[in-house]
Amino acid sequence: MKPVNFDGSNCVYAEDQEEYLSLPAYKHGDELGSISSCWQLTLRERLKVLFTGKIYSTLLSFGKPLTPQRLDVNSPIDEGMAR
Repeated sequence: MKPVNFDGSNCVYAEDQEEYLSLPAYKHGDELGSISSCWQLTLRERLKVLFTGKIYSTLLSFGKPLTPQRLDVNSPIDEGMAR
């Protein structure tokens, strides 16, 4: 799985940081400071998700409080963040 550029992305995080993958993202400009990114699964990963229905998320908090997260299959740009 890797982060990919997508329609509407308006910034790139870690573009010049060798220890990280570049992360194309969309800054929503809302009061929550929402940032969205898009990830592409390999064929093997897609098959695994199809059969298990599971995706794991690992976040680096560096010992700080964890920020809220959300995984989705719909673009937050097209669908909006409201739920």
